[in-house]
Amino acid sequence: MAAERRRRAAAELYGRLLRIYEEGRESTPEHPCLFERHNEESDAMEDSKPDDAIYASELLPKESSGPVALSVRRAKQLISLYTMVQNPNMTHLNISDLVVLPPLWIRCDGSDPEHTCWLGAEPLKAGNKITGINFYMVTCDGPTADKTYFANLEELKMAHKMKHHSSIVVTKGFAQYELIRAAVIEDTIVESESNIYVDITWNTVDKILETPPLVSAATLNITLESGDPRSPVYQLYRELQFLLALAEGLKTSVTEWPEPLESESAVELVQEFLTDLKKKLDGYCISGSKNETEKIKCDTAAVDSSIKSIFSERGDLDFAEQLWCKMRSVSSYQELIECFTLVIKSLEHGEIQPWIHQGSSSLLSKLIQQSYHGKIEVVSLSGITPIQMLLEIGLDKMKKDYVSFFIGQELATLTYLDYFISTSVDLQEQVHRVQKLHHMLEIMVSCTVLLQFKHENLFPLTQICMKYYKENPLNEKHVFQLPIRPALVKKFYQNDHPEIWKVDISSGHGQKEVKTTWQVSTNPPVKHMTSNNTGLFSDSTVNGSSEERMYFITMAKCSQVHFT
Repeated sequence: MAAERRRRAAAELYGRLLRIYEEGRESTPEHPCLFERHNEESDAMEDSKPDDAIYASELLPKESSGPVALSVRRAKQLISLYTMVQNPNMTHLNISDLVVLPPLWIRCDGSDPEHTCWLGAEPLKAGNKITGINFYMVTCDGPTADKTYFANLEELKMAHKMKHHSSIVVTKGFAQYELIRAAVIEDTIVESESNIYVDITWNTVDKILETPPLVSAATLNITLESGDPRSPVYQLYRELQFLLALAEGLKTSVTEWPEPLESESAVELVQEFLTDLKKKLDGYCISGSKNETEKIKCDTAAVDSSIKSIFSERGDLDFAEQLWCKMRSVSSYQELIECFTLVIKSLEHGEIQPWIHQGSSSLLSKLIQQSYHGKIEVVSLSGITPIQMLLEIGLDKMKKDYVSFFIGQELATLTYLDYFISTSVDLQEQVHRVQKLHHMLEIMVSCTVLLQFKHENLFPLTQICMKYYKENPLNEKHVFQLPIRPALVKKFYQNDHPEIWKVDISSGHGQKEVKTTWQVSTNPPVKHMTSNNTGLFSDSTVNGSSEERMYFITMAKCSQVHFT
């Protein structure tokens, strides 16, 4: 009777998992299929039902209420049934055309003495034939700052050898350090949604929590959110926000005017600018005296001294670009119209003969070119026209700013930048691409200021960023990865505590390879087992190397069963 019930339970599990597998294969999911047990069943109910009974609620697609973990006892029952249906020797199950199912991972509630958080099973294959099963068990304790709870490496290696009857084991280390927390600008710790950290791997581990040797392989992981007020290019970021407000106004016909970037009103600034130009009736040339270009400092006047060497204001701003710098302080639609009315009247009356860069297709540039011949077309400053006029000259100016940086620092060629500055797409897409340029600029500046990167590191990072942004939309949560030498950032982590540190102990080869992993991490390794103490220090210190971090301790063990 019990055997028959077990057989039916195994068959039912196989049928459900097979259906899940086939549905997932048709929709090509990016992530593992998640299934959960409903909350309704209490532990008492679970204990009262037959050991091998499968309830539909245990294999339903994951609901928004969140996954519910099983007890280890129940998880082991499901793993046992999964093993049965993957064993080709179990012919009495009457499974025709046995399908190799994906690995099965079951969340556990940690209520057992070992605090198990996952149990897993994965078929071993030789071609299309299933030859055995790999079993996994993941346990988690903590968080704690008490290192007496930490394992001893030699004891871990010995336990692995005894469990797997191995005479030789290989160790491999991994450490992750957060760099942005350790880096300082003007004695202020940088805290934002941004994250710069380094992953380091090395062979042959000598002791638990050892600092990675310099011969390790390292990858820098950069997630950077634009707009940190302490950034040396924050003024340029604010300028970009004004550009985005105009683009949104053009799209929706409703403009949310941001806080003015200048204290003086835009109308006053434009009037002063035009008056100054009227005094130069013999023509205007920006390439004159040094004092003249000094007056043009607009978007990068507040640039931090530490970054001036790599990002400085351009000295070749033409009339339209200088006008943009004055009109960034526009705070209403009426003020916008007044500014352009002043400019167009000055052009119509021949009071100014401004110089502009070649190649601009903006409406204002066309009017200026027409003014050279003494006649300009009538422009109706109504509707979205004034907003589009200002957006166009802002786009032209900011594109040149970013191009000047990337080419000036020899990080890209004009040909490589063509995608980002192309005018063959509509204005909204042009704005989107300028946002990408700004995000890349912020990344380069941050790595220069925080990590003291030189050209040899900035150049490959630029190529990685540009390749990504030529193929993907703006995404400030994307992790850009750059392979580096550990020595490049060692000074930022050598006296710091790792966010993650782990050692893999392995033996065997190919399908017979087995692994034991011991890990500490400042954050819980699994989402369904958390703590209020996540990532906290055990004392109140923030800086310095004396604090002890609170760590979660995780162990992952595996074992194998062979069917042949």
